[in-house]
Amino acid sequence: QVQLVESGGGLVQAGGSVRLSCAASGTIFSINAMGWYRQAPGRQRELVATTTSGGRINYAESVKGRFTISRDNARNTVYLQMSSLKPDDTAVYYCNAEVRKDVSTPLYLYWGQGTQVTVSS
Repeated sequence: QVQLVESGGGLVQAGGSVRLSCAASGTIFSINAMGWYRQAPGRQRELVATTTSGGRINYAESVKGRFTISRDNARNTVYLQMSSLKPDDTAVYYCNAEVRKDVSTPLYLYWGQGTQVTVSS
């Protein structure tokens, strides 16, 4: 089994910064893409940022220039540094990872349980 555990959420004032972490553990042969998504109350889950094992990065337009995604492949961990936070960034943030459990199995997408980020005005 594969588990993704997020940490680092909380309450922060507008203009502040927060760093989220997501560590994957369990039966892992390799990880392709890792990413962050968020879901605000009453809204659909949306992409925040993704990064591939080759280093290709993609950001939602709403977070470009404010958020930075990075990963530590040796630790199977992805990070999201969030700066210049706005109340509109308030949401539950979820990480995901495309995991291959051994050399002969296909990629499977796993999700973390989510971590709340609340930005006060």
